Amino acid sequence: MSSEPQAAAPEAPEQQALADALAAVLEPLARLAVTRGLPYAVLEDLAKSAFVRAAHRAHPDLPEHRRVSRISTTTGLSRREVTRIVQAPERSAPPRSLASDVFARWMTADEWRDARGKPRALPRQGERGSFEALAHSITRDVHPRSLLEELVRLGLASVNAETDEVSLVLDAFVPRGDAVRMVRFLGENVGDHLAGAVANVLGDGTQHFEQAVFADGLSEQSMAEFRSLVKAQWQSLREAMVPALQALIDADRRTGRPQDQRLRIGLYTYQQAQAVEESPEEQQHPARRPRSTVASGTGAANSLPRRRRATGQTRKS
Repeated sequence: MSSEPQAAAPEAPEQQALADALAAVLEPLARLAVTRGLPYAVLEDLAKSAFVRAAHRAHPDLPEHRRVSRISTTTGLSRREVTRIVQAPERSAPPRSLASDVFARWMTADEWRDARGKPRALPRQGERGSFEALAHSITRDVHPRSLLEELVRLGLASVNAETDEVSLVLDAFVPRGDAVRMVRFLGENVGDHLAGAVANVLGDGTQHFEQAVFADGLSEQSMAEFRSLVKAQWQSLREAMVPALQALIDADRRTGRPQDQRLRIGLYTYQQAQAVEESPEEQQHPARRPRSTVASGTGAANSLPRRRRATGQTRKS
């Protein structure tokens, strides 16, 4: 008989589904923590702090003298733990990435692209049409040389010493060799995605846009072809969205509307080797194997047997 403590089984089907969803979310996080040497105690403390903040937001009008007691009751944490967390200083937000802003404008704004829509090689200095001018269009608080050095350090740009021109060497902002920035992007991108999905589950499902397509029964060769397709789709989306968003920001500034909203738009793919379940009859007669099918609807991919299929999951998140 095992002496290890067992988690209490959720009673209601909704609670069981929630536990299953949290387990699916925690699995990759645990893998990341273990791989990068982050001990469980740190993750546990982060979870406690997140629970306290969520409970405080759930009771925003609570009198100060009842705050700790109510949060303790809501979260199951002791009053001592809640007091310690409440009195701890707030974590500061990460600084804005000006290098990514320069990269995005260079990739998408017509004035910095050639006739084929590709980012142009730019003279390093000059009042117009140069990297210096591009950097100044983003900020005048940081010297263009510093922004260029950062792009070069991240492996995103290069400088031709003979022509004194600057060129982009990648078509996506992936700061290779910078583990801190990569992990920060993970938190920001996945955090916003998860926050939007949670808001939809807790609301009426229309607050944030979130849709997904699932498919299996694909070969490695098909996956290589699909990755090229996704890359092209993302480039088209980015080239359409960045100028449109900048135009909206400029219009808000001109009209004096409160600029108190932020937005993140993303596109992701995930592939994994998957065993196909086949009956003895299907193994003996390959022609009888089920053909790929297409279905749509929330959760459709998880409600069907794991056979070769393509599924569109639609949830306006």
